[in-house]
Amino acid sequence: MLLEDFRAPPQRRWRSTAVGGGHLAILPHGLRLLTLGASPRAYSDAQIDDYAQLRRRDFPWRPPLTLTLRARASGPLLGTAGFGFWNNPFSPLGGAPALPAALWFFHASPPSDMPLAQGVAGQGWKCAALDATTARAMRWAALAPAAMLLCRSPRLRQRIWPPIQRDLAISERPIAAPSDQWRTYSIQWGLGSARFLCDGQLLHQADQAPRGPLGFVAWVDNQWAVATPWGRFGWGLLDAPAPQWLDLAHIRIQPHDQQPWHSSCS
Repeated sequence: MLLEDFRAPPQRRWRSTAVGGGHLAILPHGLRLLTLGASPRAYSDAQIDDYAQLRRRDFPWRPPLTLTLRARASGPLLGTAGFGFWNNPFSPLGGAPALPAALWFFHASPPSDMPLAQGVAGQGWKCAALDATTARAMRWAALAPAAMLLCRSPRLRQRIWPPIQRDLAISERPIAAPSDQWRTYSIQWGLGSARFLCDGQLLHQADQAPRGPLGFVAWVDNQWAVATPWGRFGWGLLDAPAPQWLDLAHIRIQPHDQQPWHSSCS
């Protein structure tokens, strides 16, 4: 069980990261993750997480549980941002790489392009689930070069990518960007599925979900990334000199003895 309202100094479990133009501030309403003066010359990141100094197998969260938090954001964010769970597979701040697993609300601005779910744009705000750590996901590793080559043909991609997407447990849905008005976001992480909600309304249901363990993270930064099924890759940093922020309040992570909803709900 985790309860955090940031009305007092944050709990010791949190690692706070503020690099480049990244800043964290405790305000009367909660925690502000802010970048200011970010430039392409340096990585800027404002972040909190609860997996610092932990091996991935010791990350704190497994299903079934529900994450609920209140969030709001400034206007269009340049870079990436989000909140939820992941296994920290790679980071500009360092650490050994791993295959990714995530369950989160995620944003990437242009020129980012990561169209992992068929029919879903590779940028913007979305609900997203992914688990490339399973045996059925890893069996595609040896076939990845051939699959990316074939996916350059849109016709072949329509046939090749769906089974890959299924085996990597990729499930995404675009959502409205957070505004400067508070909204309540929830992730119901079950044993084999997950639901994403905003203000109690169902946004998306993923029929597969990571097994865990995963760590909680929330951040705003100035990076962009490209990773397409047809083998286009790239990474860089954006010029974001103006203030941009993501505010968080009332984070609650409540484990359950059993899945708290029926997976057939819609």
